[in-house]
Amino acid sequence: MSTIDSLFVTRLYRASLSEKKPAIDTAELQASCWSIAEDDEAGQDWCEQNGYPGYTSYASLTDLPYRFPIFKDLVKCLDKHVKSFAKDLAFDLGDRPLKLEDIWINILPPGGIHTSHIHPHSVISGTTYVAVPPGASALKLEDPRLPMMMAAPPRHKDAPAELQTFRYIAPEPGDVMLWESWLRHEVPLNMAEEERISVSFNYSWS
Repeated sequence: MSTIDSLFVTRLYRASLSEKKPAIDTAELQASCWSIAEDDEAGQDWCEQNGYPGYTSYASLTDLPYRFPIFKDLVKCLDKHVKSFAKDLAFDLGDRPLKLEDIWINILPPGGIHTSHIHPHSVISGTTYVAVPPGASALKLEDPRLPMMMAAPPRHKDAPAELQTFRYIAPEPGDVMLWESWLRHEVPLNMAEEERISVSFNYSWS
């Protein structure tokens, strides 16, 4: 009797941020993101100089948990989600847990995109979603084997989820998504009439 197994699985963790404590007030988090963006002149300048649509604190601020108490609480909450995901991945971490490497704000305007990329030097990356207006971009994930498929034919549009070349995951406000940092992903064109706001982060093992 023949069998077909699924090998080398790519995992995506999705949960409500509120499943772990401390509780995070999304409205307060959103207000904090706007406040930081308005005051961060270095970040605004970097975005303008590099053609980055909207705003990101990635290149300007490295101390968000120390600036606003809600970011300190957010990190405590994310630590627990990452710990759960690492357990699911069967990581043997020994006595060295995964630790937050960096955390940053993303404010994507209507018509903005964030092109395909990975997060080198990290183990787990992710995003928690603060504001997701109607029509806002989904998270687009790419099959990591794509560069090696060469002459493979395309998949049927109704192929099972685990066989599709790209997956589009539509987030909800308050969601947190985690994936291994080598997984290529992007944010397609924001078709919403308002800004899409999220907070992204990396965890490393050292």
